[in-house]
Amino acid sequence: MTIGANTIRESAGDRMLTGLCYGVIFIFTVVCLIPFVIALSASFSDELSIARDGFSLFPRRFSLSAYKMLFKSSQIYQSYAVSIFVTVCGTLLSLLVTVLMAYPLASGKLKYANKINFFVYFTMLFNGGLIPTYMLVSRYLHLKDNLLVLILPILINPWNMFLMRNFFASVPASLAESARMDGAHELVILFKIILPVAVPSIAAVSLFYALGYWNNWFQAMLYIDRNHLQPLQMMIMKMLRNVEFMTQMAGQMRISALDLPASTIKMATAMVTIGPIVLLYPFLQRYFTSGIMVGAVKG
Repeated sequence: MTIGANTIRESAGDRMLTGLCYGVIFIFTVVCLIPFVIALSASFSDELSIARDGFSLFPRRFSLSAYKMLFKSSQIYQSYAVSIFVTVCGTLLSLLVTVLMAYPLASGKLKYANKINFFVYFTMLFNGGLIPTYMLVSRYLHLKDNLLVLILPILINPWNMFLMRNFFASVPASLAESARMDGAHELVILFKIILPVAVPSIAAVSLFYALGYWNNWFQAMLYIDRNHLQPLQMMIMKMLRNVEFMTQMAGQMRISALDLPASTIKMATAMVTIGPIVLLYPFLQRYFTSGIMVGAVKG
């Protein structure tokens, strides 16, 4: 590569290497997209064609039976609303708590900061166990059949907190010191100076929290009994179990198993559940890599 007065000229070898890298990335992207396309095609296929011909990139016999069965019950709309509410509110609350905990630990001025870091790290290795946690949440905190039970027990993730703390530690201390000399309060420094710089880390951590809340069904299985409070993942899991049970009982009920969209409805549920996350990721993708890399620099 030669550098001229105003332009940079690439040699033939540089162009070949660049083309090779783009080619490898393109092939890798296609390989990653093929399973998604096959699942999408199967969700719009007829159960008989899936059983006879297998999966394909394009539907051999187009059918909406899986989506009709999936959206036949009004409960799916309630579950969608519950999942969206829990994901949005939980992500915002988790970000707030994570930032308010990570910033003092990264400042180096908090007393007993090392001990607090150890206690947080300890929770990544050990927990109280399922039965004590269930008793605490249901009997003493009285959160059973409450939407808060889907947020508060998993409000903060230690790994995300350390990621955010490391990012704050990488921010030049001169930014905060100059603001303190002007009489700014710590909260003003955090929200007016530090957070605008920490957008990549916030985007990465928010995506982690959003994925955790959106895919969480275990908390609902333990603490939610009312149908109208069940999130989407829990409702989908119950529906798939019912379809599998009906498929097993099809012979006794004198119904052909091919009349029940067992395979296609699994693919349709996958498309329904990943939709919001797929739409969210492109908006955060440009911050994602930089947030991970900067947050992982210091330990």
